[in-house]
Amino acid sequence: MTETSSGEQWLAQTEQDVLRDPATVTPAFALAGRKVGRGPSDPETDPHGVVYGGVEDHARARLVCALLEASVTAAAPVLAELFHQGDSAERRGVLRGLDAAVLKDLELPEEVVTLGVELVGEALRANEQDLVAAAVGPFAAAHLDQHSWRHAVLKLVFMEVSLDAVAQLESRRDAELARMAEDFAAERRAAGRPVPDDVFRLTPEGSA
Repeated sequence: MTETSSGEQWLAQTEQDVLRDPATVTPAFALAGRKVGRGPSDPETDPHGVVYGGVEDHARARLVCALLEASVTAAAPVLAELFHQGDSAERRGVLRGLDAAVLKDLELPEEVVTLGVELVGEALRANEQDLVAAAVGPFAAAHLDQHSWRHAVLKLVFMEVSLDAVAQLESRRDAELARMAEDFAAERRAAGRPVPDDVFRLTPEGSA
């Protein structure tokens, strides 16, 4: 049995365990990296796993979805605990899990959405590229207000993280974000610093 198949078997069984008993998600979350392995989920296009996350991130995302499916009304405090008591990888897992829930069209109660927005905000205040990238996925696209979303996008540019990490970039970018990007580019030039290429994805004419 290969490590990959062993990890997938563990994950599939653990999902079923969480569906039967949501309390099992906490120890499983801590074990996920050891069980399924670590490394980028898309090594060809994202060799460091910053933009699209790592193997363990997506394993934890599946566990978050199982938790939400098993006990959606009681999920918020468990997710808060997993995020606040976890390491960076576990925090990414919570955020990627919220993204996965949105992609699966799971109905999220108000308390989960409120918590998710708070956790996204905390992640966006961090200086870890992969954590910030995990905070701008489908959940943020669906629930973050436009002001906060614009600043999240610009922070990625500042951190030189590809805007491929941003869900619904084309549909949500607007004139105010373009103005902010142009101001950012002007400040960089005035300081004699290079302008990240992704700035030009935020301006309609590509002329930042």
